[in-house]
Amino acid sequence: MAEKKKILIRIGSLRHGGAEKVLVTFLKNLSPDKYEIDLLLNLYSGKYLKDVPSWINIYYLNKGEMITTNRPQDIPEKAFRVIYQSVLKQFPKLLYKFILPNKTYDIEFAAIHGIADEILNSPIKSSKKIVWIHNDLSNIPEYTNERLKSFFKFDRVLVISQKINQLFLDLATSDEQKEKVVRIYNPIDVEEIKRLAKEPCDLAKVDNEPTFVSIGTVFPQKGFDRLLRAHRRLLDEGFKHQVWIVGDGYDFPNIKKLVDELQINDTAHLIGFKENPYPYFIQADYYILSSRYEGYPTVLFEAMTLAKPIIATDVSGVREMLNDGELGCIIENSEEAIFNGLKYFIQHPEEAKKYQHNIEAKALPFELSSAVNSIEKYLND
Repeated sequence: MAEKKKILIRIGSLRHGGAEKVLVTFLKNLSPDKYEIDLLLNLYSGKYLKDVPSWINIYYLNKGEMITTNRPQDIPEKAFRVIYQSVLKQFPKLLYKFILPNKTYDIEFAAIHGIADEILNSPIKSSKKIVWIHNDLSNIPEYTNERLKSFFKFDRVLVISQKINQLFLDLATSDEQKEKVVRIYNPIDVEEIKRLAKEPCDLAKVDNEPTFVSIGTVFPQKGFDRLLRAHRRLLDEGFKHQVWIVGDGYDFPNIKKLVDELQINDTAHLIGFKENPYPYFIQADYYILSSRYEGYPTVLFEAMTLAKPIIATDVSGVREMLNDGELGCIIENSEEAIFNGLKYFIQHPEEAKKYQHNIEAKALPFELSSAVNSIEKYLND
């Protein structure tokens, strides 16, 4: 039997984000006979902790819930976490001495781009370094071209959309750098989604009021503020409809305040975090992606798995996923376009139905085992 590959995987936490979910799905489909995996979390927290296979060793820098407020009673703990992680980032040998003592690895893997520096600064120089990039970093101001080029220090750069792939190919200055960039598909467990979607939903849609659902971590990237303002305008024009937002995050208080300011409490429902969001897909009529930027919004594949007509802003990955508009309505990345997209589906439900038929007739462009294999290939090369 071949010797097991020793792998360190790092991520911030296992809270309810797309990258976190995809990572755990990937881990659940790896064989303990082939790998010895240590998973290092900055914060031991999140709904997906319970889903990590028992054979994977979990280490962490801090433990507890994420602190997203500046309440006086939270400041000491928040400050300690920041300082502690900063020290370990600046002096990585301390991390490998006290958190990961006597550990050696064949591969060190940054499961999100935000952990890239920590992996590159590892004192284990012989390990293969891999990074998994889930976002279109060209939309994030601090990621200048020079900073983006630093990802070429990795042995492999795994990217999840054609747009991100092209971004790095355009930045590459040699064939060697281009060969490091690999386009992969995120693994999604279709059967699990369909099974969970059958569970009861605690919110029923209102008769004769089209319902739009959007699911994601509540922070500015997701554009929920734009969605709610478009919702208010449509109500003012006499278009009865509902908007459901499932998720939480540090911007939740601001979004709640906006709901109050717009006086839309009866028609815009902030559902918060749900362990199982899929019954809300089933209850709603349509899925709306209002994001300002994305990498490859896996939630659209989840919506397609459940045959929901989709409206999506034209962010990274959307054209690729929706087959240039065949499988969903692609709109400009603006508040005005969100308003017009919602209005179009309300006024023309038969057009939305066409998208549903197209989705049901089309084989989704991924399959769990092949997606896992496409990533695993780069652990073994």
